[in-house]
Amino acid sequence: MVRILFLSGADSAFGQMAEALARQLLGARAEVIGAATELAPVDPHAIAAMAEIGIDIGSARGQPTPAFDAAAIDVLVTLGSDQAYPGLRAEARHLNWVIANPLADADMLGSEEILARFRLARDQIRARIAVLASLLGLPEGPAAQEFHGSIRVNDLPASVRFYAWLLDTWPKEWTHRYATFIRPDLQLNFVLMVSDGLALHHDTLYHLGIGMADRQAVIDAYHRALAFGASIAKPPRTTWKGTPLHELWLQDPDGTLIEVYARLTRDELAQKPADEQPVFLVPGTEPAPVIG
Repeated sequence: MVRILFLSGADSAFGQMAEALARQLLGARAEVIGAATELAPVDPHAIAAMAEIGIDIGSARGQPTPAFDAAAIDVLVTLGSDQAYPGLRAEARHLNWVIANPLADADMLGSEEILARFRLARDQIRARIAVLASLLGLPEGPAAQEFHGSIRVNDLPASVRFYAWLLDTWPKEWTHRYATFIRPDLQLNFVLMVSDGLALHHDTLYHLGIGMADRQAVIDAYHRALAFGASIAKPPRTTWKGTPLHELWLQDPDGTLIEVYARLTRDELAQKPADEQPVFLVPGTEPAPVIG
């Protein structure tokens, strides 16, 4: 079980709020601890903001940080301001969530204004914990060697000039339809494509991608994607038209296409079939034959 420590200062109640929110969102998936550098009663506005979503922190007082063995912490989340935590293991994750202190200049604010600040802090902490929850138990991903991205542009020369400046390199190649930038030191393959309203095809695809070492790595990525529960848009196959690749297409939760690809070796290129039809790499993933 992952042990998570939320650490805040004495005057914000962030540690108690985060602990209660994490217990609600993470349940038995993690052991959650809330602590403060100094102990203090929880501000009544924090209690009220949490009560609005059905969580009672009225009796919460937090715990002093010396009560914990740093070596037992898997994830340290400091709230409001970054704070060192001596003894934390090298492999432990240290996250710093910058959340504005609702009590800053509180003597100049009315009670409703302070409560509104605590509501905002509550919602920001809850949203960040929701992301943290999505990362717990994350299985090992594909062994990517390169990141690929492609975007649509309206003015290709103007965009080429901008990205040549931004990436500090000329494009490796370009046509009237696209330009390709390569930065091996950044493991980056970046493509600009003219947004001309034409149907999507191999020159106009708008997607992200990761480059793999070889054919087997693409196949392995497919099985990892299945185990992870990723949406498979196209199973692994070798394609010959356009740029010959071993490729697997995934979809992210919003439907964005992700290409997992490996370039063909010279020997593999020499095996191109006469009809240039794709070769499916995992038995049973071929499309059903059309009858009639």
